[in-house]
Amino acid sequence: MALLELPGPFDFELTTERFRAFGHDLANRWVDGAVHRVVGTRELRIEAAPGGAEVEPLDDETRTVALALLGAAFDLDAFYAWAQDDPVLRGLIEQLAGFRPPLAPDPFESLVTSITAQQVSLFSAFAIRNRLIERFGRQVGQAYAFPTAERLREASHDELTALGFSGRKAEYVLGLAQEPIDLRELASLPDEEVKQRLVSIRGIGEWTAEWFLARHLARPRAWPVGDVALEKAVAAFYPDAGDLRTARARFEPFQNLSAHYLLTGQRCSHATPFSGRAGSARGPV
Repeated sequence: MALLELPGPFDFELTTERFRAFGHDLANRWVDGAVHRVVGTRELRIEAAPGGAEVEPLDDETRTVALALLGAAFDLDAFYAWAQDDPVLRGLIEQLAGFRPPLAPDPFESLVTSITAQQVSLFSAFAIRNRLIERFGRQVGQAYAFPTAERLREASHDELTALGFSGRKAEYVLGLAQEPIDLRELASLPDEEVKQRLVSIRGIGEWTAEWFLARHLARPRAWPVGDVALEKAVAAFYPDAGDLRTARARFEPFQNLSAHYLLTGQRCSHATPFSGRAGSARGPV
C-alpha cells in the first residue's frame, strides 16, 4: 500500500466514524479497520497510517476519491484559529481534533443519498440506500459501486418502492436519473447558482442543495437550513441562537465545518464516543 499524505491535523478514526455510525454503508464499506470503495473497475482500500492514510491502489484516479473520503479539502487550521473565540466550538475542537468531514465523491450519489434521507432517520436512510446499492450497483471485492444515473434509468417505480422508497421519493430518484444537467459542471459555479440549478429539479429543495454544497463540494458557507439534527445540535449548544436562519451568521465564514462539528459532537455525546452507536436524528448522509 502507498502512503497518501494528508494535511494536519488529521484523525483517521474520527474522520471515518460516519462510515460505521449508522450501520453498514455498502458504497463506503468499513471492514477490518479500513474503508473500501469501488473506483471504476477496482476496489480502493484506505486505512490509517502515520502522516495520512495507506491507500491501495494509489494513482491519479483513486487519489481524488481517497482525498474526498478523508475530507482533505477542508482548511482545519483556519477553522480552529477562528473558533478559539467561541467556547462551544473550542471545546468541540478539543474533543474532535483532526476530524475532517468526509465528502461524497460523486455528485449523483450525493443527491440520491440526500433524497433518500429526506424526512427519515439516518438508520432508515442507510438501510434503503444499501438496498438500492445492492440491487442496482456492482460489487467489486468488499464494496459496491453506487448505481449510476444510466443504470437507474432502467429501474421502475415499483422496483424502488419495493426497496423502501416512498412513491414520491421513487419519482424523484427516477427523475434525477433522467436529468440533462451535468452535475459535475456545478463545481465551477458559485454557491447561489449551484442552489438555483439544483432546486429547479423536482424533489430537490434548499436542504438537499445545501448538503450538496457541504458534503460534495466542501463549500465553507454551506448551512442546511431545515435540518432537524442540526436544529437540535444548535439548540443544545447555543440555547439563545434562535432558528437556523438566524444562527447562520454566527458561524460566518465557517458554517460548513461548524455544522459538522456540532452534529458530530452532539451525536457522540449520546453514545460511547465513536463506537458506531448514534441517535436517529436526520443529518448529513
